[in-house]
Amino acid sequence: METIDLQVAEGAATILLNRPDSLNAWNKQFGVDLLEAVRRVTDDDAVRAVCIRGAGRAFSSGADLRDGGAGDLTPEGHPDVRKRLHELYHPIIEGIRHMPKPVLAAVHGPAVGIGCSLALCCDLIVASESAYFLLAFVNIGLVPDGGSSLLVPSRAGFSRAAEMAMLGERVPASRAQEWGLINRVVADDAFDDEVLSLTQRLAAGPTRSYAGTKRQLNNWLYRGMSEQLGLEADIQQEMAATGDFAEGVTAFLQKRAAGFQGA
Repeated sequence: METIDLQVAEGAATILLNRPDSLNAWNKQFGVDLLEAVRRVTDDDAVRAVCIRGAGRAFSSGADLRDGGAGDLTPEGHPDVRKRLHELYHPIIEGIRHMPKPVLAAVHGPAVGIGCSLALCCDLIVASESAYFLLAFVNIGLVPDGGSSLLVPSRAGFSRAAEMAMLGERVPASRAQEWGLINRVVADDAFDDEVLSLTQRLAAGPTRSYAGTKRQLNNWLYRGMSEQLGLEADIQQEMAATGDFAEGVTAFLQKRAAGFQGA
């Protein structure tokens, strides 16, 4: 795998998001590699717990807008975001939710866009004090995807989900914990030790009990996840055809404020 580093030791697997020069932004290869890593740890009976974390200064900065869809276009010439979501991103999110073993997200720095969705689909989330969470989709004229339209309200409620989705502002780790969006916040200098300790605890725990708990929570909270992911992809494809999306991406790449026209 070119963009993911997978290590397994003593029953614990670490999936390291490994594009540090781009703050672990998601391009097509990243999606391919991450899906492969999720499938490997799911199928490996020696793995009893999984930790997902980022290399360098970030957990993940979200979709790589310089990737340009890697050549995937609709007949109308718009980025085929629906295809990317269905073929790569959705199997990753659902694969983590249905994996019969606990998955810990260890978040330092930014967790943005689909990177935020990735963290939120995990079972437990530990963040460093300097971490933050951001649904940045609205800032380029898009809508939440990767399951975040389901994951955020299930964790933090409608009001905070609407605030994150519509205002597109950073949520610092301390506030995320207050909201119930994440589980724990740890001082930056104690972060690695806490992540290692919790991962080892999960790996030594009752794996089938954890799997049963996930089935219960999934049945109650995420029974409609596949349908919601499909709706997200359909609406996101609509947004990808708008002038506001084109302006949002251009403004981002030019490092200026976007001038949205509402169309």
